[in-house]
Amino acid sequence: MKRIEVKKTSSKGIVMGRVFLVEEQDLSPAGNSVQEPEVEKEIQAYEQAVEDVIADLVPLAEGSDIFAGHLELAKDIALKEGVLGRIRNQNYNAQMALHETAEEFRMIFEMMEDEYMRERSADIQDIRNRLMRKLKGLNEGNFDEITEKVILLARDLAPSDTAKLNLDYILGFITELGGVTSHVSIMARGMGIPALVGASGIMDEVKNGDFVIMDASQGVILVNPGQEEIQEYTKKAEEFRKFEKELEESSALPTVTKDGRKLEVCGNVGSLEDVKRAVQFQIDGIGLFRSEFLYMESDHFPTEEEQFEVYSQAAELLGDKELTIRTLDIGGDKGLDYFEFPKEENPFLGYRAIRIGLDQTSILKTQLRALLRAGTSGHIRIMFPMIISVEEVLKALQILEESREELAKEGIPYGADLEVGVMIETPAAVMMAEELAERVDFFSIGTNDLTQYFLAVDRGNQKIAAMYNSYHPAVLRAIYQTIRAGHKFGKKVGMCGEFASDPKAVKLLLGMGLDEFSVSPGEAANVKYQIRNASADEAERLAKEVMKQPAVEDIMRLLEE
Repeated sequence: MKRIEVKKTSSKGIVMGRVFLVEEQDLSPAGNSVQEPEVEKEIQAYEQAVEDVIADLVPLAEGSDIFAGHLELAKDIALKEGVLGRIRNQNYNAQMALHETAEEFRMIFEMMEDEYMRERSADIQDIRNRLMRKLKGLNEGNFDEITEKVILLARDLAPSDTAKLNLDYILGFITELGGVTSHVSIMARGMGIPALVGASGIMDEVKNGDFVIMDASQGVILVNPGQEEIQEYTKKAEEFRKFEKELEESSALPTVTKDGRKLEVCGNVGSLEDVKRAVQFQIDGIGLFRSEFLYMESDHFPTEEEQFEVYSQAAELLGDKELTIRTLDIGGDKGLDYFEFPKEENPFLGYRAIRIGLDQTSILKTQLRALLRAGTSGHIRIMFPMIISVEEVLKALQILEESREELAKEGIPYGADLEVGVMIETPAAVMMAEELAERVDFFSIGTNDLTQYFLAVDRGNQKIAAMYNSYHPAVLRAIYQTIRAGHKFGKKVGMCGEFASDPKAVKLLLGMGLDEFSVSPGEAANVKYQIRNASADEAERLAKEVMKQPAVEDIMRLLEE
């Protein structure tokens, strides 16, 4: 028997069965260049491939946001011009021109720090592979050979792969590549299929037809186990199913600790479609609506009317539950095709988020007017990102007040009493938390950036990625200090970073006094369950002990006890 441990669980569960190995096709480009008389032939071949791919995607796009996005990519003018430019100007054949252009697009996404945006490079790769198959005259893999229940093992799985699967035959997914926000992860969570992704080297360790036990709850794969292990994990699988059923049945219950403290568990979303899915998870509201995706999915700055429609629809979906919308947070790892950013040596320390809004005030005011108007449709809260000073908050509040006055003069209805908060994600904001709390209505702690900035660690740098740790005493003390500063002035403090859904962190954050946990909607039921089965008094005693510890290992020992 062989035991393999995988760090990235994207969808929990325990299953066992035979492995079906997805065949790898050779989609590398033919490397030859072409002579001038052949250029037009290569152009026609590429244009025909695009037409064929679009025809394949149109029916898929009707019922899928993912494939709708792929359809837009297939039609993308910049991609097409990049390919045709290489054929015409550099005498590339169509395959090489496609490969080089798609690789250029993919690398732009790969360089982004935001994990969700990095995973979107898979969309580029999927379109590239679809087009390359057309150019090479290849079929779409060996999925039609699956005729019984199997655990699917692949280097990676694209949406176009999963669209061809009969999911009745799929017990679980294991991929060598990919992350927890990849399409296969999203699909697996939505279907309740266990999945382990980013299992480095797994293709060399497991063969087609091997019998494996896959514990996606603990990140463990047992290859060709004995009868004793099979019996042990059969029992664990039954216990897990009972636990999942209990989570589902209790998800609509109020989030109240054993000793009576009430909290809120909200969802993080990036679009109107995300909101529609999130409400199915019995969340208490939306703690983070990433409005930048509305901008990134457009070919122009969204107008006031376009934004108003999205924000008001989202508010209506939530009824009287809160909808916290973060103002435009671009720059750093998030760009726009229609906006030219300055060349910066350190873009994460540069022209981004609220800095752009306060410099390009017309962009910010357009968004604020839309948010104010949408405030008549529900409980909308406005949140400013990347704050480092009182001056920034005062200037943003001034622009908000100007927006109110303009709407009043124009006779346009708007929400008069929208709450305004700030993201606490910089060391400066932590140190100025009391002064900020005097001037805003709430805080939301963004642990992803806060950890990176506090520790001066680029989490995208593999050489030092292990140093990126939100359990570092300095980060935990920053969180604790922020919560106490907010509470000193009677302000609610939430958290919308990934740390809020970490099972080891929930009780600790409860003990620190966190009021709102905002997590991936699929994690909400588990966070609620942990809170309902905890004592706030015991959690507070734990937090005080943790705050005394000087090292990560001491903190983890306490939490694991």
